[in-house]
This record gives sequence, structure tokens and C-alpha cells, in this order.
Amino acid sequence: MLPQNTLHFDRRHDRGPFDIVGDVHGCAGELELLLGKLGYSIEHSGRAGLRDYEISHPQGRRAVFLGDLVDRGPRSPDVLRLVMSMVEAGRALCVSGNHDDKLRRWLLGRDVKVSHGLGDTITQFQTQPDGFRETVHEFLDQLAHHHVLDDGALIVAHAGLVEDMHYQSGGKARGFALYGATTGEQDEYGLPVRLDWAQDYAGDAHVVYGHMAVNEAVWVNRTICIDTGCVFGGQLTALRWPERKLVTVEALETYYASLRPR
Repeated sequence: MLPQNTLHFDRRHDRGPFDIVGDVHGCAGELELLLGKLGYSIEHSGRAGLRDYEISHPQGRRAVFLGDLVDRGPRSPDVLRLVMSMVEAGRALCVSGNHDDKLRRWLLGRDVKVSHGLGDTITQFQTQPDGFRETVHEFLDQLAHHHVLDDGALIVAHAGLVEDMHYQSGGKARGFALYGATTGEQDEYGLPVRLDWAQDYAGDAHVVYGHMAVNEAVWVNRTICIDTGCVFGGQLTALRWPERKLVTVEALETYYASLRPR
């Protein structure tokens, strides 16, 4: 048993095996296909958009979701139901993404800009039963911004995490885990200019992250981005740990146009 003062993100005792899933962005159909390809047993009831799930793996593997569960895609409520059911059953872990955190703040009634797909999620929430918003808010509110796993050999964070923040819990680490590092400038597409922290990473732990859609997941200095742009018509990708094997499914369609050419 971990001591009572162990930080929320510190799960070094948790050794897996894991299937780490990149940014889903409401692509529930692709998520169901990917979990099936990974060997999970998937049972569900109800029509699309209002499904209840029971998901397990015969070998006891667990999923780890890298955040950005919602926005842009067609079935954010189903993605939330699936992930929440797995986490509640002890069959998955999840960290917060910046889109999840923005939804959390909207559910609190905060003044947030309805952009980058949040409007799609809000519209989909209008068909949900009473109590769904409260359940989602409670779930999002308790998510850690990163996890340290497998005796410290594995770090999972939505936008990645530099080595000196692996065991930090303050606002600076939270901001990096949610948004990554930026210069404060914008590119020609109106998007933040991001610093390529992975090129300088020299840590011993492997860092698995998403946030910035890439055409192909490749290892860079023991880091790997597995957001392969499913919602933009790319792929939904999982990394099996400790095997370090990539498993993908193709997007069923393009749901949202990427502002930056891919």
C-alpha cells in the first residue's frame, strides 16, 4: 500500500501491462474498433450516442487514455461513458487533456470560448439524460494531469512532460502536461508556435503523449507522440506497454478539418 501522502499522479507501483490510447476526440466507433483489435471484450447496450459499456481484457491488460476524449468528433458522450466505465471498474487510467479541461470549466459555468470543437460536444450533451453532466464533471474534475507508472519507467501526459517535472504537481507542470511548451507566438494558421521539447529530452523514463496530431508515431529520445489525427481522417493509435508495439485503426471518415495541413 502506498503511503497516505503519495501524490495523486505517482503510480510507480502500477506496472501494467497497458494499452496507451492517443487522442480520441469523440471518435467512439474507432475507439471500439481499436479496443477490439487490442483484444478487449466489448459489450454495450443502447444506440450510438447513448451507450452503456462493459469492457475487459481476458489477460487483465488495462487501457491508459491520454486525454482529449471530447470535441470535434461525432460521439463524445459515448467516449466519455466508455472511458468512465473502464476507470470505475479499475480497467483503465486516464489523464486530462486540454479539451477535457475546457469542457470541465464549461460544465462549471465558467466563461470559456466555444471553439475548436467544444460546440459539437455541447450540442451532443443536449440529448443526454439528467445527471450526465454532473457525472462527467465529477470524473473530469478528479483526473490527474499525468501519471508516473511502472517503477518510474513510464510517464503518460497529454502534451508530454520534461524530465524535471515528472514528480511535480504544481501549476507549471500541469500547464505543460495539458498544453506543452509554446513561444507565445502564433503561426500563419493562427495556432501557437510550439517548442519541440522532445528533441532535447535526455531522461531515462519513456514519455508517451498526444496533443499535436502527427502523421506517424515515431520514437524521439524515449518519447513518442501517438496522436495520429483520427478525427482529422488519420488513425487512432495505441502503444502497448511494455512491448512498445503500436496498434492502429483507420478513421472511418474525416470528421473535422485540421487548421494546420497534415
